[in-house]
Amino acid sequence: MNLENYFISQFKSKYIGDDGALIKQNVYSKDAFFENVHFKREWMSYYQIAYKAMIINISDAVAMNAKPKYALLSVSMPRSITKTQMRELSSGFKDAASKYAIEIIGGDTISNIKLDITITIVSQTNRPLLRSNIKEGYLIAFTGELGRSKKDLRKLMNLGKINKKSKFVDIKLRDKFLSNSERFLSSGMDISDGLFSDLDKLASVNRVGFKFNKNISKSIGCSGEEYEMLVAFDKRDKKAVLRRAEQSRTPLNIFAKSVRKRYVNCCKANHF
Repeated sequence: MNLENYFISQFKSKYIGDDGALIKQNVYSKDAFFENVHFKREWMSYYQIAYKAMIINISDAVAMNAKPKYALLSVSMPRSITKTQMRELSSGFKDAASKYAIEIIGGDTISNIKLDITITIVSQTNRPLLRSNIKEGYLIAFTGELGRSKKDLRKLMNLGKINKKSKFVDIKLRDKFLSNSERFLSSGMDISDGLFSDLDKLASVNRVGFKFNKNISKSIGCSGEEYEMLVAFDKRDKKAVLRRAEQSRTPLNIFAKSVRKRYVNCCKANHF
C-alpha cells in the first residue's frame, strides 16, 4: 500500500472511494493545485493556472456523470502578487466556471510564498457513474489520446516550450460523451494519476484484473494529468457506446477486458 492509500485508509467512510463523495443526489469533490508540485509559475500565465485548476476539479464531477453547480475556492497567494495578476487569476476561475454554468459561492484567501489552490465542487446527478460495478468480461476503454501530458511536462522541466493547445494547459473534458452514454456505462473515472495507476484503483474496488488486447507502453500508461475518461461496459453494449462516442466526436479506445486475476501496476506513485 502506498502512502497516499495508507493515509486515506485512516478515515472510515462509505462515501470515500470515487472521484467525489456521492450523498443522495449530490456529489462533493475537491482537488489541490499547488505551485512546485503541479506547476511552476514560469510555465503558465496566471489565467492559465486558474483555468486549469478549475477544470481539473470539474473533471471529478464530470467523471461521475454529475452536473457541477457550485464552487468554493481557497487560494494561497504570494505577497508579491499584483492587482493585475489577481485579475488574471479571477478571470481564469470565472471563465472555466462559466463554461459549465458553475457559480463561485465563496472560499478563503491567504498570503504565502507560493501560489496554491484548492477547489471544492458541489454537483448533482440522477445517474452517478461509480468506480464499482465492473463484472468479469466487461470491456475497458479510455477516451482520447494518452501520453502527451507527460511528454509536455518533460519539455517544461527541461526549460522547453509547449503548444498553447497542449493538454497540459488546455484540458478537454468528455461530459457530452458521458451524458449520451450513461445508460450503457457500468463504471468510470477520470485519468488523473495515469492509466495504469487508475486501473489499479478499479481493480481494487472490483476485485478484478485486466487482460490487454493492445500493447500500451509505460510512457503512455504512466502519463498522469490526462483527464481523459476510463470506462467499463458490457460487451453487449459495445456498438451503442461506440455509436455515442462517434456522435460526440470522442475517440474511444477499447484496450482490455476484466478478468479474474491479480492486476499489477508498473508505475511509480505520483503523490508520494
